[in-house]
Amino acid sequence: MYQRQIDFGEAIKRALTINYCNFNGRASRSEYWWFILFQFIVGTALGLILGSGTTAQVISGLVNLAFFLPGLGLCVRRLHDIGKSGWYVLLALIPIVGAIILIIWYTKPSLPYPNEYGPVPFLNE
Repeated sequence: MYQRQIDFGEAIKRALTINYCNFNGRASRSEYWWFILFQFIVGTALGLILGSGTTAQVISGLVNLAFFLPGLGLCVRRLHDIGKSGWYVLLALIPIVGAIILIIWYTKPSLPYPNEYGPVPFLNE
């Protein structure tokens, strides 16, 4: 038994279509970090292409708004994957310390067994 790590394209597809606003279940480490990388690339590309100004701010705001719910759902499902409640995502409201704790948790490997939030994601036997 091993957990299959999904690729960049599959992670983006799952986050933006299948699990757009899904707060139930579990998300693997690769699924989470590939989506974070995608958000970073899109944000950087928009910044370089649009520059600064009112139009750029409006477009960036709309893109961030579109990514908010899938990103939040992915954060909650990633916490579920390590056996934590999704409510721990509120630690992000604590300056610096909360973000550090969440980053440490997001980098932890998946629990290798089913937990109260669901089966191990992408488990190949």
